[in-house]
Amino acid sequence: MEYPSKVLAKAVEEISGLPGIGKKSALRLALHLLRQPESQAMVLGESLQKLVTDIKYCRDCHNFSDAEICEICSNPKRNDEVLCIVEDVRDVMAIENTGKYRGRYLVLGGKISPMEGIGPNQLNIPAIERKLETGSVKELIFALSATMEGDTTTYYIYKKFKHLKVNFSTIARGISVGDELEYADEISLGRSIQNRVPYDEKD
Repeated sequence: MEYPSKVLAKAVEEISGLPGIGKKSALRLALHLLRQPESQAMVLGESLQKLVTDIKYCRDCHNFSDAEICEICSNPKRNDEVLCIVEDVRDVMAIENTGKYRGRYLVLGGKISPMEGIGPNQLNIPAIERKLETGSVKELIFALSATMEGDTTTYYIYKKFKHLKVNFSTIARGISVGDELEYADEISLGRSIQNRVPYDEKD
């Protein structure tokens, strides 16, 4: 596609590099921004810059945060005895949106996937150990995707820590096998958290 401006062409190229956005959609977004007041585009640009420079990972759970400790970890009303293990920050947001869980989280940062070259050493598994060493955690909830990689990760973590005095549970399979957690609807996900079942390594 020919563009009347190199500046426009560069903007379209960068926008189309985002997931799920093709060249036509990128062009529509760029033209939309050009039709808006300059101040609006500047605010968007500043927000994107801050997204890259200012966002942090929580020291305790590895969730996104504006401070060293996220709002969930710093909330004294959360239940310290329950720790929910998730793959991704998006899973924390999905579970929080259900309003059915009041415990703590630990974001792994992915799941074990030999095909993608991701092993246990690439995940935040040592952070789980640090949490369990405090002695306050009584239940570890596995809230990982119902995929082979999710099940492999769950089993690995279970085997690593099963000698400790902690109960292991997994969210109920209201989430279809093969589904990513972030795409589950809030009602199904909320019920899965509430109706969690003891984890059995033979499952």
